[in-house]
Amino acid sequence: MTTRRDPSAALRFYKIPKMLFAPNPELVKMLERGTGKPVYPMQRGVDTQLFSPQKRDRAGGPFIIGYVGRLTIEKNIRFLAELERALLESGTADFRFSIVGQGAEEEWLKANMRRADLAGVLHGEELARAYANMDAFVFPSHTDTFGNVVLEALASGVPAIVTDRGGPQFIVKHGETGFVTQNSSEFVPNVQHLAADAERLRVMRDAARASAMQASWDSIFEGVYADYRRELRNYAAPGKDVRIRPQQTVAAPRLG
Repeated sequence: MTTRRDPSAALRFYKIPKMLFAPNPELVKMLERGTGKPVYPMQRGVDTQLFSPQKRDRAGGPFIIGYVGRLTIEKNIRFLAELERALLESGTADFRFSIVGQGAEEEWLKANMRRADLAGVLHGEELARAYANMDAFVFPSHTDTFGNVVLEALASGVPAIVTDRGGPQFIVKHGETGFVTQNSSEFVPNVQHLAADAERLRVMRDAARASAMQASWDSIFEGVYADYRRELRNYAAPGKDVRIRPQQTVAAPRLG
């Protein structure tokens, strides 16, 4: 038997702390309304040494449309087959999909896509090369609160095309580091635009990399320390200086 989840029960949990962090502006606003507590954004960082355009080792060949993540329904993964079909019907011919990940929809994708290479799960340098060898990154999910893989694609110099729902829309700068689509039909012209205009693709690749370089873990945690200092001053005794000693940061684990 299934039961309906009570959103107010979850909000009661978030009312316990003095302050909160959330991964995107939508969740910041929701938690502020629901808890009455101060809520600050906390973006995730990316390893810009591992994920880098310098890992690209292919020249020429078809236009590579990439996806990295779980191959599951909540990622809207079957849309990749729809995108492939729409591109073929519109006359776009010289392209392939590079799909990295595993999940329940893997066999369905193999059976329903004609131009897809499914690599399974990759890690480390293999994953970095897979990103860097893509020409465009598509992420059709509507449910991600942040979108680590989108940031990894940008760090690899790959423009990303995402939906206007969930966290990835706040990572991509529309028209500069990729495109934020308002509906699924917009994926096709955006992919075609990048495939047909080599100079625009080059400019967007450079902009994607530059944008990701601002998301180092050091800069992320410096912002967190500043927010903690701000709130601690509200609770400190008058005239008492509040100091937080920054800890040495280490590469955070990739959450997928």
